[in-house]
Amino acid sequence: MTFGFAPSSAASLSTSASAASASRLLEPAEWAAAGIPLLRNPREVVSGLHTRHHPKPATAVVAVLDPEERLLASASFIRRPAPADGWMFRNALLSQLRRVIPHDLRRRTPVRTAVLLYCREGDARWTEEDGAWMWGLRDACTLHGLRCGAYITLTRDGWQVLGEGRGGRRPHADSAPEPFATSQSPPPLPRTGGAASEVLRRAAAR
Repeated sequence: MTFGFAPSSAASLSTSASAASASRLLEPAEWAAAGIPLLRNPREVVSGLHTRHHPKPATAVVAVLDPEERLLASASFIRRPAPADGWMFRNALLSQLRRVIPHDLRRRTPVRTAVLLYCREGDARWTEEDGAWMWGLRDACTLHGLRCGAYITLTRDGWQVLGEGRGGRRPHADSAPEPFATSQSPPPLPRTGGAASEVLRRAAAR
């Protein structure tokens, strides 16, 4: 008589969890085929976010742009030291978006675009961590009624718009923030919500 042993439930759960986690990332080819709108002036967007948030490695900056690529809101946060997982990244991005700007779920077609700048170690080549951020950004945009925009990495070598092949040497992860360009009107302040937002609005009105 032959006896067989079914795999333990713990092993089955571990295997299914690993498979689910592996699927929560986007390969560069998938990202390029997703029809992500191109930024008209990526360096200006990158420099503006770098000046406002001065990100260091492991810092993510999510920003919402209007149809003219003007910054409407932005928020930065530190990535927790845990395995890269698109679902966790999605939740973190969605939490920040809900904090700084109302959703657009009532619109039939999104008019505002969310972009993500992630400052990390290493070079500009795609990593599985990047793939998880891409998956998280796309899903967070869907749940908040936004268009999914560019995913940009910032390293010590410079910045790179993944899936587009566009990049530059400045700013980079170690560079000081550039001063805002002098113009007739000051740059719009990103919304932060709560009492801090009211203080900023009052200061800008003076």
